[in-house]
Amino acid sequence: MFLGRLILHIISALAGLYLSARIVPGVEFYGSWKMLIFTGFVLGLASFFVKPILKAVSLPVIMITLGLFSIVINMAIVWLIADVVFPEAIEISGLIPLFWTTLIIWAIGFLSGANKN
Repeated sequence: MFLGRLILHIISALAGLYLSARIVPGVEFYGSWKMLIFTGFVLGLASFFVKPILKAVSLPVIMITLGLFSIVINMAIVWLIADVVFPEAIEISGLIPLFWTTLIIWAIGFLSGANKN
């Protein structure tokens, strides 16, 4: 169960990054396919381990905004991985491409069942 959800998070992050780089204007991936796999792996790990902690800490804000602050948390994780951890591999130029990238990653995770609680 634990390992299966972790693998789903990693696969959905990898697929979301690849799809975003292909269809979202303002998202460019400059690395090799190995770097894409590694970036997706790190994003999946961050999404699996860090996001629940951030959601627990910001629970009052999430409740006040009726869950919309979760989008900000997801965008922050994607931004952190893209612009801070791997700035040479992936470039997301602006908030709108970041929003669409986050939405694509979330949708793939939702459809795959990785986002079940």
